[in-house]
Amino acid sequence: MVEAVQDAGVVVTGAGGGIGAALARRFAAEGARVVVNDLDAAKAKAVAEEIGAIAVPGDASTIVAEARDALGGTIDVYCANAGLPSAGSESADEKVWALAWDVNVMAHVRAAQELLPAWLERGSGRFVSTVSAAGLLTMIGAAPYSVTKHGAYAFAEWLSLTYRHRGVKVHAICPQGVRTDMLDATGSAGDLVLQPTAIEPETVADALFAGIEEDRFLILPHPEVAGYYQVRAAEPDRWLTNMNHIQQKWEATR
Repeated sequence: MVEAVQDAGVVVTGAGGGIGAALARRFAAEGARVVVNDLDAAKAKAVAEEIGAIAVPGDASTIVAEARDALGGTIDVYCANAGLPSAGSESADEKVWALAWDVNVMAHVRAAQELLPAWLERGSGRFVSTVSAAGLLTMIGAAPYSVTKHGAYAFAEWLSLTYRHRGVKVHAICPQGVRTDMLDATGSAGDLVLQPTAIEPETVADALFAGIEEDRFLILPHPEVAGYYQVRAAEPDRWLTNMNHIQQKWEATR
């Protein structure tokens, strides 16, 4: 058992399936009191009933107050997990860009606005952001997703550097392919880049809990991402050339 989460009040957004459901199950198994959120009320209820949690369906941007009430007045851990796998190029409709920004970034910002006053007052709180390796690197064929996941990572990083001395702990989870409906939605680009090394959602939960025990900000369920990230920073032209080769390979299959 991870002592830091025992009897903690935990909210997991987008927890009707995939990574969110795996996180909710793991927190419940570790002795936390869990709120399961999802836009799909039936899915949220099903996961909540399975693990003895509380379902609070709805838009992840608007449920903090209701989730806090459901947990008896205190949220200790907030998992900003809900996300959109928005594909397309710079030519994607502005509505696609706006929705990706709203779900992948602003939902995290709005949650932090609600959570931080109480956390800073008492000197503790834990914010878990499900980002993606795309937030550290990029993803071919998915400009809105890549750009907004960079934003989500940047916000998590900013929260950590700004409030860690005041007791707020932040974790950014950055997996590559995970066997979920979201991976299926990535189509041929995901088949090329993500499917070969895809992992189960439970492996992501394992990585997060290892990071919680080690008090680590960056959670890499695919450890090889650290090497890619280093090359991207140290040799950006080499990294971009390699990524362009993947882009060309993808274009040849379409």
